[in-house]
Amino acid sequence: MKWTIVAAVLLLAGCAQVDPGALPGDGRVDYQLGGAAPLADRVTVVARDRTDPPAAGAYSICYLNGFQTQPQEMDFWLDEHPDLLLRDSDGDPFIDPDWPDEVMFDTTTPDNREALADVIGEWIDGCAHDGYQAVEFDNLDTFTRSDGAITMDDNLALATLLVARAHDSGLAAAQKNSGEIGARGRDEVGFDFAVVEECHEFNECGEFAEVWGDGFIDIEYSDTSRYESMCDDPDLPPLAVLRDRDLSPSVDPVFCD
Repeated sequence: MKWTIVAAVLLLAGCAQVDPGALPGDGRVDYQLGGAAPLADRVTVVARDRTDPPAAGAYSICYLNGFQTQPQEMDFWLDEHPDLLLRDSDGDPFIDPDWPDEVMFDTTTPDNREALADVIGEWIDGCAHDGYQAVEFDNLDTFTRSDGAITMDDNLALATLLVARAHDSGLAAAQKNSGEIGARGRDEVGFDFAVVEECHEFNECGEFAEVWGDGFIDIEYSDTSRYESMCDDPDLPPLAVLRDRDLSPSVDPVFCD
């Protein structure tokens, strides 16, 4: 099925989206956050960590952890920006219960959000400089795991700053997961498309299709999803892939076509 993410410039609720340019309307997608690897046949879209180079000849999406720390960057945040980390009732960094080696960012004040956008903005600019076409910001949904310390509006306010920085750098910006925000990511924040994990496994593909049509990417994982049921899902987007949970560069992706 042929599809496009957005028109060249689409104004939605005051948020200008950008033309993601060469994002293919067909082909295949791979998710290579575990390390860059040669592209499988017909892969036209690939996501990689910002520390890896984009893939030559493919629409490349740059992965950033936009709402909490990466494990290898904990010391950077503790040393350079400790005031931007969320704290628990004891004053200790608030550890994500789902990711025990990551700490949530404190997005609860405008000053904090501006400061976070400045730091992450340098990484966004780096993605553009390296030749990526788009960026995704992981863990938009930390508000669901923060025991009420962070609100949806807090994170959407930071997301709006990050998306604006991406657009200013000439990059499209992808919403990561977070189906609970509905159309707000598209209409208020200005995301251009979505990157979703396990929408088939959790029966959420239709939910994302209602907002994005075919304009979202899905990654399923082989330890929970079966190839046959995944590929029979009528709401699965054209760009979908079955990967190992570790996203190892030595394990081949599996496609539905």
